[in-house]
Amino acid sequence: MTDGALPAGTIPRPPAKSFGAWALDVLIWGGVGVLLVYSIGDVDLGNLSRLFSNSENTRTFAAELAKPDFTDWRLFVEKMWETVQIALWGTFIAVFAAVPMGLAAARNVAPGWLVFPVRLVMNLLRSIPDLVIGLLFVVAVGLGPLPGVLAIALNTAGVLAKLFSEAVESIDKGPVEGVRATGGSSLHEIVWGVVPQVAPLWTSFALYRFESNSRSATVLGLIGAGGIGQVLFDRMNAFDFRDVSAVVIVVVVAVTMIDMLSQAMRKRLL
Repeated sequence: MTDGALPAGTIPRPPAKSFGAWALDVLIWGGVGVLLVYSIGDVDLGNLSRLFSNSENTRTFAAELAKPDFTDWRLFVEKMWETVQIALWGTFIAVFAAVPMGLAAARNVAPGWLVFPVRLVMNLLRSIPDLVIGLLFVVAVGLGPLPGVLAIALNTAGVLAKLFSEAVESIDKGPVEGVRATGGSSLHEIVWGVVPQVAPLWTSFALYRFESNSRSATVLGLIGAGGIGQVLFDRMNAFDFRDVSAVVIVVVVAVTMIDMLSQAMRKRLL
């Protein structure tokens, strides 16, 4: 038996954290707890009782929502379909923008002088909410679905580019080195060594963002960027809560179907 080796049949001790690791955990999670307690007043959680103090209004609202009116169901379905198309085109454009950005932002593929500015652009696109981008495009090109498509495309491009770059940075170097050993160029290394490894994961990310964008496109309709959101906003302003309930049901059914389709496609790819 060598020095430090355990006798046969001995159960090893479970791994233990050092005092420094425990202290860091306490500092981090304790800080989160203190921040939550400190921000109770700032986020107005103390007035949560208003939900019950105005119970009559809540009951009236709930009663109306419980009786959806599908008289205009054709309009609701048409606008929901428009919302799905906005999300689809926004995601499609974003993927084509995110692929080169993701490769250019990966430290194991792109040179250092290129990584920093590309990551800066990615952070800029991700940091601006799609509602703000949508408002800018509404001013630029007018009301309709086009501002929604462009807003989703820009915001999603930043998100997907980051995810794509992280996927590239975690690849196995073996296939890339194999292509390099055969005399392949840098482009060949990307096409034959990188893309086959990350393509399924990239597709999964894109499908997930399409699901998310289907919901985001609904919200963009509130600022006049097309889709079912505009109908929802109009019915809310008219206090027509029965129509609001019907619109919400249409949105939930559509998003659920998109989610089921996306899951089925991911299972075939991963």
